[in-house]
Formats: sequence, C-alpha cells, structure tokens
Amino acid sequence: MIKSYSSEYQDEVVELILSIQQTEYSIPITKDDQPDLLKIEDVYQNGAGNFWVAVHNGKVAGTISLLDIGEGHVALRKMFVHKDYRGKPMNTASLLLRTAQTWARSKYVRTIYLGTTPQFLAAHRFYEKNGFTEIEQTDLPERFPVLEVDKKFYKYDIR
Repeated sequence: MIKSYSSEYQDEVVELILSIQQTEYSIPITKDDQPDLLKIEDVYQNGAGNFWVAVHNGKVAGTISLLDIGEGHVALRKMFVHKDYRGKPMNTASLLLRTAQTWARSKYVRTIYLGTTPQFLAAHRFYEKNGFTEIEQTDLPERFPVLEVDKKFYKYDIR
C-alpha cells in the first residue's frame, strides 16, 4: 500500500534509507548529511511536492518523494526500496513511481528531474525502462538541488 508520509513513519524511513545507502552501497553518508529526513513535511509536502511510503504488513518497504523546485519542475528524491520488496512480484518501485507521476500530473508539473549515484546500476535501468532520459548536469534547472554524490542525471517529461 502506498501512503502519503506522516510522522509515524519517521524512524522507519530514516532506518531504511540509511541502511541502503551505508550497508548495501557503502556510501559514506549519515543522517546528519540529510537534514531533510528529519523534516519531511516541511521540505517535501508543499506545492507540487510530496513524500510517500510503501507499507507492507505495517512496515515501511520503500520511499519516494517529489521536491517542488518551481516553474513546473520537481526533483525526484529519496527513492529507496528494501531489497526484499524489489522486482516481481511486489513491484514496489513501480508502484511508488506511478504514484509520484500521477501526483505530478495532478499538480500540472511539466518535468521530473533526478540525480543519482553511479553505483545504483539497477536504478539507472529502472528509470530508463520507465521513460526517463539521461541528461547532462548542465541541463538541470537552476534550482535543482545537486547532491555531492549525484553524478548521473535524468529527466522525465510529463505528457
């Protein structure tokens, strides 16, 4: 089940994201490096933005968010799915992405942008399979928040 984020999920969201970043991908990033994780409502849940959690059997299995960066653009952020919920039969990532895309359309967003790390090869394939095209960093909107770990960038034009 995909739900809009509420504070009851705070601890599980932080735990899921940090475990994937640090343990699975050995990215040296901490909770302190991601202050947005401690103020999700303020950062993501306004304008054309939102934050969703995939919940299965009462536990957070995945996350996705859209950050409103203005001028009809959003940044896709915090897309993480627990390894037990990736791929078939759960299709958690696809459900999360479709939820975000539907939301973006309802908010008259023109383009979804994202930045990712080179290590997330499966994520690259997923985004490309779902209509995202790779772009250069110089093609990002001025207000796109580039993270230090982001080296690969994509966009998705809402039609």
